[in-house]
Amino acid sequence: MGDTHEVLNQPPPLVDYDLVGADPLIRQAMTREGAAWAIEQAESLGRRLTSSEVIEWGFQANRYEPELLTHDQYGHRIDRVTFHPAWHSLMELAVSNGLHSLPWELAPGEGGHPARTALAFLTSQIEAGHFCPISMTCSAVPILRHQPAVAAEWEPLILSRSYDPDFGPASKKSGVIMGMGMTEKQGGSDVRTNTTTAVPLNGGGPGEEYSITGHKWFMSAPMSDAFAVLAQAPGGLSCFLLPRFTPDGGLNRILIQRLKDKLGNRSNASAEIEFDGAWGEMVGEEGRGVSTIMEMVSGTRLDCITGSAGLMRQAVTQAIHHTVHRESFGSRLIEKPAMRNVLADLEIETELAVLLMMRISGSFDRASLDEHEALIKRILTPVGKYWVTKRCTEVVHEATECLGGNGFVEDSIMPRLFRESPLNAIWEGSGNVVALDLVRVMTKEPYAVEALRQELETARGADRRLDRAIEAAMDMVTGPIDAEHEARRLAEALVIAAGGALLAQHGDPEIWEAFAVSRLDGDWGNMFGTLPTGLDLDAVIEPAIPGV
Repeated sequence: MGDTHEVLNQPPPLVDYDLVGADPLIRQAMTREGAAWAIEQAESLGRRLTSSEVIEWGFQANRYEPELLTHDQYGHRIDRVTFHPAWHSLMELAVSNGLHSLPWELAPGEGGHPARTALAFLTSQIEAGHFCPISMTCSAVPILRHQPAVAAEWEPLILSRSYDPDFGPASKKSGVIMGMGMTEKQGGSDVRTNTTTAVPLNGGGPGEEYSITGHKWFMSAPMSDAFAVLAQAPGGLSCFLLPRFTPDGGLNRILIQRLKDKLGNRSNASAEIEFDGAWGEMVGEEGRGVSTIMEMVSGTRLDCITGSAGLMRQAVTQAIHHTVHRESFGSRLIEKPAMRNVLADLEIETELAVLLMMRISGSFDRASLDEHEALIKRILTPVGKYWVTKRCTEVVHEATECLGGNGFVEDSIMPRLFRESPLNAIWEGSGNVVALDLVRVMTKEPYAVEALRQELETARGADRRLDRAIEAAMDMVTGPIDAEHEARRLAEALVIAAGGALLAQHGDPEIWEAFAVSRLDGDWGNMFGTLPTGLDLDAVIEPAIPGV
């Protein structure tokens, strides 16, 4: 190197740091939601994830994208997707830590869901693409349990913590990964217009064999060992399990037409699929495929919240790390009033996302034991999905700007975070779909609204601003409005009330005050970094500075 190439005023690499400690809330939230027993595992996994080796896996898995092999050299269909070894290393790390299985290894109420959510929150910060098949594998268990014989065959392989990437029949593998396919080219979110057909082979009905013919416009994780899909049976739209290999060991007629060339999520394969008389088994009741598969979608929606919260946390951590070490105009960036305003504002939004994520995860864990928790799960899942996944892109964008040009180049993780950030707002129902799902809950399950009211009442009385937000949200929910037209405003009003209550009860006082004065009192501009004066921004930012 020449004498002019001395590197000055650049931050050190952000590696080998305390990933759990970089979030001020995750330990307390795990304890509150019944998963304190998993904190040690989270800390250990967090350290592993921030190693140079695992961080490099994330870059490699996205640099060397999956490839589709439709035929072998002799012209036979093989329909395989191949991955860089880094992908398999990430998958093995996730599976060995139970991210695909943990809630089903424990009894309800023992903290399996919040423990897994916390671990997934950490993992998705380092590489988000491989979390897609992990998410679907975990969420497939409830629908398999509709058919005890099907569950008996597949659930032990799902609960295995052995990642087995071999391409072969499930009966010869040590563990399996599950996928899902609902969307068709003519219908999108309107799955009731699906044209894929299912013809019974031996009488038909739940647990019976069918021949499936049709297509899927988006098939998530086409390398999976089996897929939950929707198809039109004689009795209406139904849910089926299609394995990659038939019971006799032959390759099922699941034909991969092409892999999608996506904006982000590049490490993960998404495909267009044709079913040419594929073999499948019905799970759930005939004609009730949507309600059956929505049990799987409910779990993956929680993971949309989790993945987005993870992206937000990593982006803000990167921004804080950069500004701690970078100097400009005579002082560190983090000491500049304008930068401190931006960082504090981003931290408020991120902590709100983490609190919502963990509260909803706790409701998943206790839903089968407590009616109140089941209702909270039903109403807060679409609220959280709507808000957190949408705020994600805004937060990542602003955090990228904190790094300046360094954040715009691929050597940084920030471009990958930014490309990833819109995905969860689209996957498993875009903004209108989940907002309208909230409207359906309000209309068909009024007890869920009452359960949320009762929960919010426990936070009332401590601050007039929160009381006002709760009253406004409840008035809007119960008032005479055009609910479909106002669906997004309903979701936003509820998230401000519910998120505000969580921050008031479980956040640091300085975070709560900054949230209240900006989001509730309206002393806030149209962009991040417009918090009013008089707030203790040191107390907001400093707990989130990543430490070794």
